[in-house]
Amino acid sequence: MPEGSPMTWKVVINDEEQYALFPAQLPTPGGWREAGFSGSEDECTVYVDEHWTDMRPRSLREAMDSTTA
Repeated sequence: MPEGSPMTWKVVINDEEQYALFPAQLPTPGGWREAGFSGSEDECTVYVDEHWTDMRPRSLREAMDSTTA
């Protein structure tokens, strides 16, 4: 990427439904899948803030839900 060019990011999500930003030009790392959104770092951060509303890993949420049921 040429110096001074804006970086494009993609939002990725893992099996525990945890979100991360990853450089869009690189292959998605193992254990992660694309969430279907890319843009500037700020745009991706807004997307994550809107979609990742429970920071607990999926396995913890499920365990806690099963003990309260």
